[in-house]
Amino acid sequence: MEKQISTHDLAYLAGLFDGEGCVYYKQRYEKQRKDRPKKYKVWRISLEMSMTDKPVMQWVFNTVKCGTLSLNVKNKSPSSKPHWKDQWRWRCSHRDAYGVAKLIWPFAQVKLHKLEQIIDHYEPEYKDPNVVSLEAYRNE
Repeated sequence: MEKQISTHDLAYLAGLFDGEGCVYYKQRYEKQRKDRPKKYKVWRISLEMSMTDKPVMQWVFNTVKCGTLSLNVKNKSPSSKPHWKDQWRWRCSHRDAYGVAKLIWPFAQVKLHKLEQIIDHYEPEYKDPNVVSLEAYRNE
């Protein structure tokens, strides 16, 4: 994340994410498949935020410059109510989630612990010298 974002925007983003966002940091077993006879562990690391206000969600997407922004149409679901509005969802995962977590961590309150888990996952105390960071790999 090399972009410059103002401190005010980061604080607003962190507050917005504290109220409307969701942090996933879990390890689970992947289901068995024909090509993989054994179960194996996978990490689900992602940040998500949903709301019906498109301009706010577009601002989030343009500010962090990562992830995806999609429209979830509520009236297509059989369980939806006629008065439900369509919902915009921003989502990023893995290293992008790590980058955003580092940006909003100084200002977060409610989701602070989960954001720290993502940061600690990608910044372990022991760093293997044989592992190249994604940023370093992209810049080579």
